[in-house]
Amino acid sequence: MKAEDLSKKIGVKFKDANLLEQVLIHKSYLNENRDSKLENNERLEFLGDAVLELIVTRFLYKNYSNPEGELTNLRSALVKGKKLAELSKKFGIGELLYLSRGEDKGGGRENDLLLANAFEALIGAIYLDQGYKTAADFVKKNLLVDLPTIIEKNLHIDPKSHVQEMAQEELGITPTYEVLEEKGPDHAKQFKIGIFLGDKQIGEGLGSSKQSAQTLAAENALSKWEK
Repeated sequence: MKAEDLSKKIGVKFKDANLLEQVLIHKSYLNENRDSKLENNERLEFLGDAVLELIVTRFLYKNYSNPEGELTNLRSALVKGKKLAELSKKFGIGELLYLSRGEDKGGGRENDLLLANAFEALIGAIYLDQGYKTAADFVKKNLLVDLPTIIEKNLHIDPKSHVQEMAQEELGITPTYEVLEEKGPDHAKQFKIGIFLGDKQIGEGLGSSKQSAQTLAAENALSKWEK
């Protein structure tokens, strides 16, 4: 069972191995394996999302006296999909997922959204099997440990606001954004957007909306700026 491999990687011994196995079942897999006795991981993801938010919120409330708005930004930086996907990759969850052949060939094992959802499902499974304390300990060890770095590098600040502040403070220039490429059907558009300081492009991002692509472009610019 793949659950045994995942249990070893995360360092949590489950009472109900089937619950951990369910974490790894993507809904596409069941379309080709209708005789499976386990359901997909979406309900666990739903639960895990709420449990994760409670754990992080409670920790921030108890340990930081920042105003509500700043606490919200810190929480968002911790539980954002990209961060959760990175943790999934750390534990090799993508390699263990049960996927349809099409999803597998389409790069599902590296899909950040799919991996982030699986990590939330893992939190839900730990909570159901081991209780709140074990789930909280797991989150603190693997997620909250990054909080000092997030604060030090201002990663909780909106990337667009952050890059604008830096550009205006250091260079006296306000960044602008331009659509570099737009492709795909209306229901699945993809936008490539560049961020510019004057005529110089300093970053770019690809997203399903102009807003998300702008945010990713700003993050890209910030990563280069720091280097």
